[in-house]
Amino acid sequence: MNSKELENWADRLIIEYEEGRSELNNMRDILNPEVMEEKEDRKHINSMINSMSFSIDWMKTGRRPGNMRGIDRRSAYQRRALLDMDMFPSLELDTEERVLQESEKQALIEILTDLSHRERQCFLLYYYNSMSMREIADELGIKKPSVQKFIERAKNKVKAKVPCHTNVI
Repeated sequence: MNSKELENWADRLIIEYEEGRSELNNMRDILNPEVMEEKEDRKHINSMINSMSFSIDWMKTGRRPGNMRGIDRRSAYQRRALLDMDMFPSLELDTEERVLQESEKQALIEILTDLSHRERQCFLLYYYNSMSMREIADELGIKKPSVQKFIERAKNKVKAKVPCHTNVI
């Protein structure tokens, strides 16, 4: 498949990542695992390969690998209908980054300080880092039902503080 046949930017990016991953595999295979310096290099290259594989899976499926929320059957980036931006030349998609006002920052700090340490950790990892409850449990060394309970408590406390914006969470 040549570049003219590629209709989607994600297809081109996937090919680039797969080529890069292949080059990293070749570099890793050349290194001798018995030599200490090369063993450390192999470790770093393996980490890069894993990161690239994770990114490729994400681009192919349109959702975070291992995360059970999101699109499961359809690939979001692979759907061609209405995604070709050449069809919409007048469509403006640039959005402005919003900067929080000082009062909003203070309100946010006040809300987060009302949460316990563990509630705050679980809440932020779940809603703002998009980690699954299983990933959070593994990261913090606690059980998944505990993570679920901490998130639920934090969510209720935030909703109590900001009742008019409950649709945000």
